[in-house]
Amino acid sequence: MRYSEYDESAVRVRPNKRGSRPRTKDRPSYDKAQIGRIITVDRGRYTAILDEDTAKERIVIAARARELRRQAIVPGDRVALVGDTSGNPDTLARLVRIEERSTLLRRSADDTDATERVVVANVDKLVIVVAAANPEPRTGFVDRALVAAYDAGIQPVLCVTKADVKDPEEFLSHYEGLDLPVVISRTTSAEASGVDARGADGSSARLDAAALSELEELLAGCVSVVLGHSGVGKSTLVNALTGAERATGHVNAVTGRGRHTSSNALALRLGDTPGSWLIDTPGIRSFGLGLVDSENILAAFEDLAQIATGCPRGCTHAESEAGCALDTWSKEESTPAHAAARLASYRRLVTTEETTHEKELGAL
Repeated sequence: MRYSEYDESAVRVRPNKRGSRPRTKDRPSYDKAQIGRIITVDRGRYTAILDEDTAKERIVIAARARELRRQAIVPGDRVALVGDTSGNPDTLARLVRIEERSTLLRRSADDTDATERVVVANVDKLVIVVAAANPEPRTGFVDRALVAAYDAGIQPVLCVTKADVKDPEEFLSHYEGLDLPVVISRTTSAEASGVDARGADGSSARLDAAALSELEELLAGCVSVVLGHSGVGKSTLVNALTGAERATGHVNAVTGRGRHTSSNALALRLGDTPGSWLIDTPGIRSFGLGLVDSENILAAFEDLAQIATGCPRGCTHAESEAGCALDTWSKEESTPAHAAARLASYRRLVTTEETTHEKELGAL
């Protein structure tokens, strides 16, 4: 055999079944990608708005890149888009990067679950919506939402609907002393001054114009998210503020619970002030705090946090804790009547968090 007749070009290489291109961990920088805001997510398609508040503003539909398949992308996210970003019909862009988030509102299924469920990103204010009646307001849900808001660095706002059905004064007494803006909304008669809010099913409600004006002023120039149980009038309120036609539902007379009408979170323009967005979310029946550090929970109870500064070092604020200033404060005659309920609510949350932490350590 004359080996001199052969060179490298004569060598036959069997093709790789997985492809002939070499794999690399270096990803493209996408320096020329366009940045947009996610306004809704639906079945693997992401709707974003590009060149916001300019003459070139447009809506783009995108699919996310494979490397982002394990990351949650939610309304409010700022993302980098490449490919066809024209926004023309039947076009699809590619979502390649999630920009750094300023805030992140998240929850877990319950207090013993450490699985993160991201609700929204980059919001400034959280509007917690409860009804004065039908369904009855729950201080536990509001307390949990406040904890999540403070933990995320988001300013909470409490909105009470259906105040014409029942006076919410007793419920609101639980939050006296907190730096918490409260807006009370009433449905009004057809003759009274108000704003019609019509749902996709044709139902309508006339809302208190003064309350809507107050909310618009509080939320102007901000990205806000609306959170509440089903049936509290959340979508009706969103419709009145934005002019949208989100589906509205009714409360079940047997269970006292609302029916889910909003199936996905959606960011809607709010007023004429640039940068004003209102994100409507599906009704939430549970707001777990499995991801919140127990040390941050006290910050949500501002009235208690001030009193707790008088506690001895290392105080856990538990009911059996000796020398706890919170116990002494709750038993004083000058202490408001709702103090004991607020303290009990805080202790329930802390006890749950500590139990969750012990379970996590035991699993290691």
